[in-house]
Amino acid sequence: QVQLVESGGGLVQAGGSLRLSCAASGRIIFITSMKWYRQAPGKQRELVASITSGGRLSYANSVKGRFTISRTVNTVNLQMNTLKPEDTAVYYCNADVMSGGSLNDYWGQGTQVTVSS
Repeated sequence: QVQLVESGGGLVQAGGSLRLSCAASGRIIFITSMKWYRQAPGKQRELVASITSGGRLSYANSVKGRFTISRTVNTVNLQMNTLKPEDTAVYYCNADVMSGGSLNDYWGQGTQVTVSS
């Protein structure tokens, strides 16, 4: 079994910064891509940023230039700067993990980010 545990959410004023972290543990052979998603109330979950094992990065247009994704072998971080009220959402960590001979998709429990105006 594989677990993803997120930390670092909270309440911040507009223009401020937060850093989210996600640590994967369990029966992990290899992690390919790691991603951050978010879901605001009444909206669909959206992909915020992703990073592959080879270091290829991708960002949603709405966060380019403000958010930075990084990772070690089994952790992924999201540095969020110049936060806006529209960044308010529950943020979820996602990882594609090779475990037990198969590649599976795992999710964290989510962490709340609230940006006040």
